Amino acid sequence: MITRQEKVSLLPYNTFGMDVKADWLVEYGSPAELREVLQSDLVQRHECLVVGKGSNLLFLSDFRGVVIRSRYRALSVLREEDGAVYVEVGSGMVWDDFVAQCVERGWYGAENLSLIPGQVGAAAVQNIGAYGVEVKDLIHEVRTMEMGTGRKRTFTQAECRYGYRESIFKKEERGKYVVVSVVFRLGTQPRYCFGYKHLEEAVRQRGDVSLGNVREAVIEMRRSKLPDPQQWGNAGSFFKNPVVPKARFAALLAEHPDMPHYYVSESEEKLSAAWLIDRCGWKGRNLGPAGVWGKQPLVLVNLGGAAGRDIRHLAEQIQQSVHGCFGIELQPEVNYIGE
Repeated sequence: MITRQEKVSLLPYNTFGMDVKADWLVEYGSPAELREVLQSDLVQRHECLVVGKGSNLLFLSDFRGVVIRSRYRALSVLREEDGAVYVEVGSGMVWDDFVAQCVERGWYGAENLSLIPGQVGAAAVQNIGAYGVEVKDLIHEVRTMEMGTGRKRTFTQAECRYGYRESIFKKEERGKYVVVSVVFRLGTQPRYCFGYKHLEEAVRQRGDVSLGNVREAVIEMRRSKLPDPQQWGNAGSFFKNPVVPKARFAALLAEHPDMPHYYVSESEEKLSAAWLIDRCGWKGRNLGPAGVWGKQPLVLVNLGGAAGRDIRHLAEQIQQSVHGCFGIELQPEVNYIGE
């Protein structure tokens, strides 16, 4: 059933805990209902924003328009072939609920992405990732509807143009399509990703290498480093890890031999944004009600009563520090909404 509310607080729909309002909040529970929403006069006449759990959003002000939210949580197995299962999942399913189902059913691939906040639709837009796995590695196709017309369009994985925390839905097609569902290709035979040595060690301490033990290890590691949004408003990692040309990387490494780095390609290297921020002295610091988490400097937190502008101001100060110390421009993962 389609539900519509006016002048509604978005506090439950953003993990930073910003108590801003939207002119309208419309929720739908099926593709047919989404089409009806997208073809409605309300959506045709006003600015729209699609949200899930709001784990990658920072509201700077009230949203003067229509917030659209999915309650479509269906999961269906499409087919199984060549050691893989193809599963279609509604955009409104909580991401970690989906990962839990994969582990229970013996489907391999998503376990390293346990406990990442958000919904399935947002995961496909953001290209979430952790512990050597990105969701693009699992996506077969993304099924969408065009904003304003309700016309269906399916994007293949290649057409989504995935990059590091990027997709076509954040660039060329931003705001043009609503994700209806995502089709994942998951393994049916044992296959694990232990690109991070400390993850493998944590798993083996639990005994046999299994989907359940990988999931438990990932959950424990994330909880040990990241604040609970129910206690401290946050959006997880606030900044992307910067990717720099090899020549720039070599010069930085000569100055800072202990600098963490990760191979990207023959021409680029990825650096640790957390290390850069820490070296600039921001770990555990705060500017008023906005702070940098003491266990993970990539995480900015609402210490209580912070407005979106407070978080943005802290982020800008960190960006200036890192640029001044290292000549590197940090880019937010989080999307700023409003003025």
